[in-house]
Amino acid sequence: MNEEKKMTIGLFIDVFYPMVDGVVVVVDNYAKQLSQNANVIVFAPGARDRKYKDNFPYRVVRSRHVKIPFTDYDISVPFFDFRFRRSLKNAKLDIVHIHSPFAIGKAGIQYAKDNHIPVIATLHSQFKKDFYERTKSQIITDIAIKEIVKTFDQCDECWAVNHKVSDIFKEYGLANQPKVQLNATDLLPFENVKAIEQLKKKYGIKDDEKVFLYVGRLDLVKNLEFTIQSLYRLRLKHYKFKMIFVGAGPFEQEMKQKIKKSGLTDFIVFTGKITDRIELASHYKLADLFLFPSLYDSSSLVQIEAASQKVPTLFLKDAATADTITEDVNGFLSEADPKLYAEKIIDIMNNTKLYQKVSKQAYRDLYMTWKDATEQVYAKYQKLIEEKSQI
Repeated sequence: MNEEKKMTIGLFIDVFYPMVDGVVVVVDNYAKQLSQNANVIVFAPGARDRKYKDNFPYRVVRSRHVKIPFTDYDISVPFFDFRFRRSLKNAKLDIVHIHSPFAIGKAGIQYAKDNHIPVIATLHSQFKKDFYERTKSQIITDIAIKEIVKTFDQCDECWAVNHKVSDIFKEYGLANQPKVQLNATDLLPFENVKAIEQLKKKYGIKDDEKVFLYVGRLDLVKNLEFTIQSLYRLRLKHYKFKMIFVGAGPFEQEMKQKIKKSGLTDFIVFTGKITDRIELASHYKLADLFLFPSLYDSSSLVQIEAASQKVPTLFLKDAATADTITEDVNGFLSEADPKLYAEKIIDIMNNTKLYQKVSKQAYRDLYMTWKDATEQVYAKYQKLIEEKSQI
């Protein structure tokens, strides 16, 4: 009996390693897991660092790119790259999955049209907020959103990372309501008690201090100034705590200045980036509460990572990224006021019974591995390929 032909999947993204953001992590984990049962090709821009070499268990096809001045990002130019176009033409894809509506994503859509195969788009970002934050122009933002919607409307299906994001894109003007495919994590529960004690010693954490955590890019859009203001109010109440910031970014130096002015230096630890996944898991396990007042994120991976260690997250009400939680069931919500956020932290920590229940249920409800997520994705791919073949 002939062995069933392996599916060949094309994942298209306009930012990729060595640059790292949430979308890059999602695509990498999709590719790693799916490549165990399928042929996976990631189509992405070239790396700025010419010495950088790809080393993945899946194939990566790189496009020429142009640097965007004063940023870490580039614009891909796949339509002017003969090698990229030839590699794409010869890829023999069964399905296209785009993770960006820009040049490389558009190349994926065009390939799908030319070869009569299905194309899916995952909607990762709140583009309206993104464009307005960068341009401060409503006119430019509206033009950009119109173009993005036009691109996504060419796809057979759009997947949002949660229900709130699905509604946001419908409000943008998308023709059909996007379906939902939740994100996941590769972190496993961390069980090394001795390692946690060593971390406490390393960071000077006393037994009577609560530990709060943030993991991610140190960027103003993450509402980190709000976090500092909330921590300042905890200090004024003589609350005993240690706040750990894991990550790096453009706001780091300004953050440190604000922390110093607020008299918070002894309460704060900056670890820098932590790339080792086991070490990162240990930092989540160390924490009592994950502080994430971002209104920018759509569905951040860090809240799933925190849940993997039974650490609940405190969000702001109406934040898109809080859509996957139910208040006081598997997460916590606060009003968007630093004073009230600080008071909420104290209330959470004082209500031991509720805190323990929410911690366990965050793990139960939010923690999903990429293996489980991509099994769902693979089944959806099969269904779409079958449906497209009958048209």
